[in-house]
Amino acid sequence: MVEKRIQPLARDAMAYVLAGGRGSRLKELTDRRAKPAVYFGGKSRIIDFALSNALNSGIRRIGVATQYKAHSLIRHMQRGWNFFRPERNESFDILPASQRVSETQWYEGTADAVYQNIDIIEDYGVEYMVILAGDHIYKMDYEYMLQQHVDSGADVTIGCLEVPRMEAVGFGVMHVDKTDRIIDFIEKPANPPGIPDKPEFALASMGIYVFHTKFLIEALRRDAADPNSSKDFGKDIIPYIVKNGKAIAHRFANSCVRSDFEREPYWRDVGTIDAYWQANIDLTAIVPELDIYDKSWPIWTYAEISPPAKFVHDDEDRRGSATSSVVAGDCIISGATLNNSLLFTGVRANSYSKLEGAVVLPSVKVGRHAQLRNVVIDHGVIIPEGLIVGEDPILDAKRFRRSEGGICLITQPMIDKLDL
Repeated sequence: MVEKRIQPLARDAMAYVLAGGRGSRLKELTDRRAKPAVYFGGKSRIIDFALSNALNSGIRRIGVATQYKAHSLIRHMQRGWNFFRPERNESFDILPASQRVSETQWYEGTADAVYQNIDIIEDYGVEYMVILAGDHIYKMDYEYMLQQHVDSGADVTIGCLEVPRMEAVGFGVMHVDKTDRIIDFIEKPANPPGIPDKPEFALASMGIYVFHTKFLIEALRRDAADPNSSKDFGKDIIPYIVKNGKAIAHRFANSCVRSDFEREPYWRDVGTIDAYWQANIDLTAIVPELDIYDKSWPIWTYAEISPPAKFVHDDEDRRGSATSSVVAGDCIISGATLNNSLLFTGVRANSYSKLEGAVVLPSVKVGRHAQLRNVVIDHGVIIPEGLIVGEDPILDAKRFRRSEGGICLITQPMIDKLDL
């Protein structure tokens, strides 16, 4: 019989979120902000998913390591994640690369981003460390992963996705035995190894790791002393433990949080324009694959105070309307037509404009008669009257950032260069 635990393991854990990456594949969307700070889902930022998972799992000590163009990210966390109270044994630390170890040294890799803050981690005296990437969209209860880590006696437990075997060529893949012990870690293999019980699938790393704190600190100090190390979890820390210790795979399906409406485990790396657009547009479906309306597992964020959305005009060719769309607060749809679109806070869509398959970030103004199809519009862009995007691929590619999947990213500097 399994011994009943008096309290969840999450209460003795710290979540450490690695949020310093640029996300260069998102192109101009990350010119002014780190990837974890990119807007998502109408009112959130990408990092809110990892942070919400930690909070909802019962973890009350959280650290976030930032580096690349962190101001937008830090400001968001200061506004939306400032409710942790030290007197309740809670903490929320924002940890910019501040040259604490060396006056010339920024975070050199994901492992170094934790190593440089070992003294802060030790000061909290937590038993377990949950290392998270801050740039993925998913809902997960980390308590299940913590329990597997303790029950298995692992040195490290690694969150893994089950993906069709030949789709795993772009991931770090775990080769496991029948007990899910990892016997090899292969980065972007040409022929990924299958799972013993599901040979047609492979286990791809999610960039989520659970350690006993003491073990992790020892591993980080050993790695920091190695002049040949790149100071990275995936390249250095994890392969060393796989070879010299006990590494266990945790399958995402065992801890994925799903409402009654979600059929399959949902995890997305929104690291390209196409993937970012698709994950946002997914939310406009009648029954979306990701349920952000599930009150039992809320996605916490900065709750901006804003008036309700408004739809005005009801003439035959000038009707404020939206079908299969998500519209945030403070939007005014003034005689415009929306279809399969997602609008963030404060968008103004003016008369006779049409948006289809549009992901529109906050404070965008869409001019009259504009017709926009399959676009991502950056924060604060002013769309000129009569602009047409999504009909002429060659013209679109000359004027905007057009992805392989035919999605146009539109920023204000691109608009400013137009000869209208």
